[in-house]
Amino acid sequence: MNPLVNGISQTTFPKTIQTKPEISPGEAQSKFADTLKSAIEGVNNTQITSDKMTQALANGQAEDLHNVMITAQKASVTLETSVQIQRKVIDAYNEIMRMQI
Repeated sequence: MNPLVNGISQTTFPKTIQTKPEISPGEAQSKFADTLKSAIEGVNNTQITSDKMTQALANGQAEDLHNVMITAQKASVTLETSVQIQRKVIDAYNEIMRMQI
């Protein structure tokens, strides 16, 4: 039998398949909590930065309105994205709770 069929040679697969090391549920929970915490801190930091720049503009200390508006829009988008993700997570949780086992 010809090893080439329509110009394609047979590929060989490795005999051992490498899998990711398994982690315990506690480690997974810890990693998820850390990721969630850092994401919330990031949203909070953008809100704080926006507030500081807006306050500086109101006090007459900021001269660049363009950067103030960009920072405010960035804070708005990150907050809205966080709210939408929260809603999706709650919807997914409710859907899982409605599943019959």
